[in-house]
Order: sequence, then structure tokens, then C-alpha cells
Amino acid sequence: MDSKDALVVFEGAKIRRTWHDDQWFFSVVDIIQILTESGSPRQYWGVLKKRDTQLLTICLQLKLPSSDGKYYNTDCVNTENAFRLIQSIPSKKAEPFKRWLAKVGYERIQEIENPELAQDRVKDYYELKGYPADWIEKRLRGIAIRQDLTDEWKFRGIQEQKDFAILTNEISKATFGKTVGEYKKFKSLKRNNQNLRDHMTDWELILAMVGEKATTDITISKDSQGFNECKDSALEGGTIAKNTRKEIEQKTGKSIVSNENYLNLTEKKLNKQIKD
Repeated sequence: MDSKDALVVFEGAKIRRTWHDDQWFFSVVDIIQILTESGSPRQYWGVLKKRDTQLLTICLQLKLPSSDGKYYNTDCVNTENAFRLIQSIPSKKAEPFKRWLAKVGYERIQEIENPELAQDRVKDYYELKGYPADWIEKRLRGIAIRQDLTDEWKFRGIQEQKDFAILTNEISKATFGKTVGEYKKFKSLKRNNQNLRDHMTDWELILAMVGEKATTDITISKDSQGFNECKDSALEGGTIAKNTRKEIEQKTGKSIVSNENYLNLTEKKLNKQIKD
């Protein structure tokens, strides 16, 4: 899942969430921090659990990303139980947060019934950030291809978040010669929640799609099962993308692997147009 999907924002504050059992689950401590504005939301949650032990029955322990970039089991609630949690916390933000939460849940139901709505929202998101239409179309197509691949991995026994990350790194390293983490550093991306693909150039996006589409098709063709076989298919898919990249670079005499992000390049083009 992209970082923008794993995070939602209420009045500028971020809330971690994860898709589980066909619904969104939200981080309890993130909700508490927003409602209480406490500097120690974990301690507040600890006190709250002791005061009302029934709150433990509405939570699930699900893996969410932490500030160190790793995933840890975290107390989470679905939309319905988030309302139960809110009732236990005196807060002036309770009512606006309830309205916001209801809207987030309703939008997801709409997206399940009509997937095009989800795509439209993503498109709006990128337009607001200043990306041009042709880049957005590539990015949306890349998201669809990525989803097909992760669905295929899940079907073939891949469940752990770390295994998804390892397989993704296999494709990235074969395609570009860098893992996702190494590529982020190369592009000077400092925040953990910055999505590498949101900072890719056209050709980088296209090659990322080639690597993942090839991996999906090879995985299906070979009927790869389990982590090791899926890893072999990921390497083969990434190698196809690498060969494409090498041939283009040989013909153009330019490296496709860029240390600049797409918005930087767009800004430079605009500045040049102004000067001209």
C-alpha cells in the first residue's frame, strides 16, 4: 500500500491506518493524541485501558509503521469501535472528529462499490500537488499494476509486510541497481512517509511498471508459490526492466536513474520558461 493510503489527516494531524478484514483500522494512540493533544498518548491509553477494561475488547493488534520505519503490533480500532473509543475521551474535538471519521468510512464504502471513485480521488490528490496530467496517468497506471502484483503475491502465500518489502527490493535492485531505501537516499528523500514513486521521473515510473508487470506475468506463468519462488520471479521481472533501461541508456547516452525528483524537474522547466 502507498503511504498516502496508510495515512489519513485530520486537521493537520496524521493517523496511521491499515486495511484488514475488508475495513479500515485506525491507530488508537494516534486518535488519542489528536483528541487529547497529549504529549504522552501511550501513557494516556494505558490509564484509559485500566479505567475501562472493556476498551480492550474493541481493539485488534495489527502491524503499523513506526517512526523508525519498522512495523510493530499496535492497538487498532475499526470505524465503529473508534466511535466507542471517542465516547470515553472528553475532548472539544470529539464531534468534528466523529464527522470526519464517518466521512472517511463512507468514502471507502463508495470506493468499494465504484473503484473509479478511488482513482479520481488519487488523481485530485496529485493535481493539487502540482503534477501534470501525463505524469499522473503514468502514476495511476503504476498503482494498478502494483496492486495486481501484491494481490498475486498474497494469493501465493506472501503475508508478512517484511516479505513484501524484500520482494519489492528485488525488483527495484534488479531494475535500477538500488533498493527502495537506497533509491530514496539517492534522491535525498528524508521522511519515511515519502513515497519513492511520487518523486520519480517519467522513465523511472515506466521502468518500475515494466519490472512489476513482468514479475506478475512471470509469477503466474511459472505458478510461483511461497516466498523463495516469488523472489526468483521478482528477480527475473526486474532483470527484464533492467535490460530495457540499459538499451535506452546506450541509445541516448543518458542515465535514466536520476537523483532528482519529478517536482524538482518540473519546477526547473517552469523557471526556464519564465526566463525565456
